[in-house]
Amino acid sequence: MRDFVIVFSSSSAITNPHHHHRRCYATAPEPNRKAKSNSSFTKLLPSLPQQHSPSPAPVSASHSLSNHFSKVVRWIPDGSLEYYADFASKLAEDGRIEDVALIAETLAAESGANVARFASMVDYDLLSKGISSNLRQGKIESVVYTLKRIEKVGIAPLDLVDDSSVKLMRKQFRAMANSLQVEKAIDLMEILAGLGFKIKELVDPFDVVKSCVDISNPQLAIRYACLLPHTEILLCRIIHGFGKKGDMVSVMTAYEACKQILDTPNMYICRTMIDVCGLCGDYVKSRYIYEDLLKEKIKPNIYVMNSLMNVNSHDLGYTLKIYKNMQKLDVTADMTSYNILLKTCCLAGRVDLAQDIYKEAKRMESSGLLKLDAFTYCTIIKVFADAKMWKWALKVKDDMKSVGVTPNTHTWSSLISACANAGLVEQANHLFEEMLASGCEPNSQCFNILLHACVEACQYDRAFRLFQSWKGSSVKEALYADDSKGGISSQNRLKNHGPGSLVNSNSNSPYIQASNRFCFKPTTATYNILLKACGTDYYRGKELMDEMKSLGLAPNQITWSTLIDMCGGSGDVEGAVRILRTMHSAGTRPDVVAYTTAIKICAENKSLKLAFSLFEEMRRYQIKPNWVTYNTLLKARSKYGSLLEVRQCLAIYQDMRKAGYKPNDHFLKELIEEWCEGVIQENGLSQEVSDQEGDAGRPVSLLIEKVATHMQERTAGNLAIDLQGLTKIEARLVVLAVLRMIKEDYMRGDVVIDDVLIILGTGEANSDSGKQEITVKEALVKLLQDELSLVVLPAGPKNIKQDAHCVDDAKQDTVHTLETTTSLVSISSTRRPAILERLMVTKASLYKWLQRKK
Repeated sequence: MRDFVIVFSSSSAITNPHHHHRRCYATAPEPNRKAKSNSSFTKLLPSLPQQHSPSPAPVSASHSLSNHFSKVVRWIPDGSLEYYADFASKLAEDGRIEDVALIAETLAAESGANVARFASMVDYDLLSKGISSNLRQGKIESVVYTLKRIEKVGIAPLDLVDDSSVKLMRKQFRAMANSLQVEKAIDLMEILAGLGFKIKELVDPFDVVKSCVDISNPQLAIRYACLLPHTEILLCRIIHGFGKKGDMVSVMTAYEACKQILDTPNMYICRTMIDVCGLCGDYVKSRYIYEDLLKEKIKPNIYVMNSLMNVNSHDLGYTLKIYKNMQKLDVTADMTSYNILLKTCCLAGRVDLAQDIYKEAKRMESSGLLKLDAFTYCTIIKVFADAKMWKWALKVKDDMKSVGVTPNTHTWSSLISACANAGLVEQANHLFEEMLASGCEPNSQCFNILLHACVEACQYDRAFRLFQSWKGSSVKEALYADDSKGGISSQNRLKNHGPGSLVNSNSNSPYIQASNRFCFKPTTATYNILLKACGTDYYRGKELMDEMKSLGLAPNQITWSTLIDMCGGSGDVEGAVRILRTMHSAGTRPDVVAYTTAIKICAENKSLKLAFSLFEEMRRYQIKPNWVTYNTLLKARSKYGSLLEVRQCLAIYQDMRKAGYKPNDHFLKELIEEWCEGVIQENGLSQEVSDQEGDAGRPVSLLIEKVATHMQERTAGNLAIDLQGLTKIEARLVVLAVLRMIKEDYMRGDVVIDDVLIILGTGEANSDSGKQEITVKEALVKLLQDELSLVVLPAGPKNIKQDAHCVDDAKQDTVHTLETTTSLVSISSTRRPAILERLMVTKASLYKWLQRKK
């Protein structure tokens, strides 16, 4: 092997000749030693100042770098490896670890057999100090790539990184994981994992996952998860992280990657995936996951089944189906399963089924198979509370005490709600007392339920006294203070006690003193309830708004809607609309309730133009009206005065039906009838219209839709009225509606330019439809000629072309074909073209009618 010496000039890092442990070499060639500046080592060695490059310079790029060392490198034909190992150690001590890696790589290229000796001769302590020095300078990337390079020549990276270096690595990786450099951090950790480092010790895995979720990169998160033991746990964390973000696309990407990484389906991942489907509102995918497991003949565990039932708890039928499948698969239901079933019954309002499940759970508890928990009791109490079955709720409370289960805050809240929903304010107060006596601290919901019960029972003064006393820590006095309608006063309840005392003179319960330690914190919901207790006192409501703002509570949509209703209750339409505008400026987007409340106030105070303008404003802001909105507008008028008003309401009617709401057809029909009959009343005639035979049971919506169709803006010259399928009463209204429309258009300056055609139908005389058309025709002729003095003439029949039906009998036998052909000929010989029966109201008579004075 040809040995060589690297001699550094003044630009070298080894510049101080007075340090005893450093060596300086003359730049002049030694005797009998021939300098070779173009050696392979010189060509491969990069410029020393470039210490930050993560990988060695390519050979093709090293030619220009060799000029820097052409005068300082000399070959020593019989040199020793000890010299180069010592030299590399000195470079490492100076922090030039990349140059050490380059020396090792070059030696390996020159003589691979001796590279192991070189690795054993290098001073590992000095190398470790060099690595530590680079880490202190923040050169984590340079260190990692250098470790990768020297590992290839036999130097063990794990022996070079001590505890202090690991701490420095950990600090830098944590900084990278919590920034946009997380991808670079994972690249480096993949290298370190290949070198045998424990990646979990370098950075908190959850921090890395969170950063990957923040930048929406599921592939990067999965790469990192594969570096750690127990990969499936971190994969679940990744899926759940994207699920909380609502990124279902990334969730599915991670889930598909999990199926590729893991050989068999993991129940923990399946359960997490189902839970995430619930978070994202995609319950259908949760069902697909379950069905895929069954197709692969994999038995889901109880946790997967419970998650599936919980996500689909809104669907009672499907949840019960899963519960039955659990029994078929021999998966034993646990307490969570019964709690979810009770929750499902609560959402579905199935009290009977909830009672059966509760009894079954109690039977299993008595057998020692289950132990009912506080959540079970709380859920069944809520079922009874929603159904206003307060006695059953109290019975469940007794069951809890009999088995030694202490009611928690949520249980007491449900019990108080059960009595409050039934209008039992005193019973609710008693339960609140009992809650305090048990030492259970009430939350804001308990206070709010009690306030709501007082408001619903119209005990407004009592509600305010409760609120003020809670703020002053005098709970007991407020509980027994009755409203102005009469009752036990607080003076009779509290005797010989100061204002801060909560001892009840009629009870020896010690819970009153204990209640002083409970802190009442009003919420926005608290003030919303109190606003309802203000009635129409807008100024009192405004004071409450100011008070809640002073406490740092922001008014929500319910707050603003209640304030709008309060203002409108006193007849202040402008004030109600002004509050709606203030809602916008305050940064709260008005919802359908706020707009509907304002529209209702406008309608009640006959500000119909403003009501309809607010409705149009709703649609501009893409706020979907609800049933109350539509119904309020349709009932806003007791009569129609103009064609514009009719068209306006009919348009709302059609929108309401398209939105899936059922309008009050009979109410609207009466208004349209009144408006249509105005045509006759203006001519000095009066005609009462009542439902005749044949109209009973017919949908009123058909008539209204027919009128709405003819009330649309018509094109010039199109004066055809289609009455097919209508009864004579319905036909009468449609014709009168069109005539009224023509008259109002004429008054605005439109001229009648054509006759009016009335299409009756195509029924034959001896059929039921034909008989009905004759009845309609006679009624219309009487209306138009006798009552309105219009000229009505037959418009003449009109044929409707009908396509012949083609029958292909090619595959049938000859006899069957001949029989079929004969039958078709017989039928076609008696068929005649359909004829439209029409009437025509002449343009001249219409013109005279329009000019006639009332």
